[in-house]
Amino acid sequence: MPHDPYKALYIHIPFCVKRCGYCDFCTSAVARDAPEMDDYVEDLVMQIRRKSKEGELGALETVYIGGGTPSHLGLSRLSSLLYALALSMHLTPEVECTMEANPESLTERMVHDIWAMGVNRLSLGVQSFDDDVLAILGRAHTAQEAIDAVKMAKGRFENVSVDLMAGIPGQSAESFIRSVETAIELGVKHVSVYPLAIEPGTPFDRAIMRGQMEEPDEDVEADMMEAAGRILQSAGFHRYEVANYALPGFESRHNSAYWSGVPYLGLGRSATTMTQNRERRMRVCDGQVVDDLNPAQMRAEDLMLAMRMAQGVSCGQLQEAAELLPQVPQVFQQLQELGLVACEEGRFRPTERGWLCGNELYGRILDLAP
Repeated sequence: MPHDPYKALYIHIPFCVKRCGYCDFCTSAVARDAPEMDDYVEDLVMQIRRKSKEGELGALETVYIGGGTPSHLGLSRLSSLLYALALSMHLTPEVECTMEANPESLTERMVHDIWAMGVNRLSLGVQSFDDDVLAILGRAHTAQEAIDAVKMAKGRFENVSVDLMAGIPGQSAESFIRSVETAIELGVKHVSVYPLAIEPGTPFDRAIMRGQMEEPDEDVEADMMEAAGRILQSAGFHRYEVANYALPGFESRHNSAYWSGVPYLGLGRSATTMTQNRERRMRVCDGQVVDDLNPAQMRAEDLMLAMRMAQGVSCGQLQEAAELLPQVPQVFQQLQELGLVACEEGRFRPTERGWLCGNELYGRILDLAP
């Protein structure tokens, strides 16, 4: 269908050195010399060139190379991928280009070369700076390797982010707080904090079913998330999205694109593309339509996604939405009475309770559309 220009590009790398016990992403553990990685990158390069010829890459403002573990590809394959991107789009410094990496596969040479080829933001999958917790998760790196990777990344990248996980069985509050403090001390500019989610069919799910692992405690997770917020905010970070904290000016534009109704193109196995125009929004994954929304549903989804962001929605945006969704004022009044949102300075913003009770907040908004 004729559609608005894509503003964001996601490239999925479905390979890791090993799969973690909690992971349900489309990834597989393969050796560094596995031929399937060569074939996969060659196919990605062809897709990039094809989309460029079709004129689909001309308006991109962000690129995100995620996984899996993109750094597991090694420098030669990454160079091929980044070279194809540089030839196929305007990969200028103004374009936010993020690459995920894990400590065990990041090298100083890789840091220097990917920076030279246009990557300007590095996101490190750390999860914890505690060796005992890393062992529980089945991570392939140690705490010291994670510290060394952050220092290595900062040698070239100003914009370094780390992921941390809360609520892991066997993880104490003290251990989690130390990890948050370590990230701050290392000088990262962005921190993503996620509660552990047990996904069906994962090794963690099976271990819980067999009684070999305790189920994560939602109250403990909530306490840890609140503690992270206090520590990060006291260090100058602000929470711009439900799971993301940044120093001013270092918010992830790619993350924000997902929550603000921006069309995005996904390349690679299991990557989702969101295409839209005024009348329709479609999401397609691996050739299958997974979402097909009409204008009213689009508007409800936009309001729901905005509630993941600290800025929320303006009263003017709610008035516009009410033209398609007449119940909007009443529902937001109810959300305010429930303490899930607050109205201040002409905007409805999610409260801390709203973020912790996200399913209720998001569900009530999505229910606005027939």
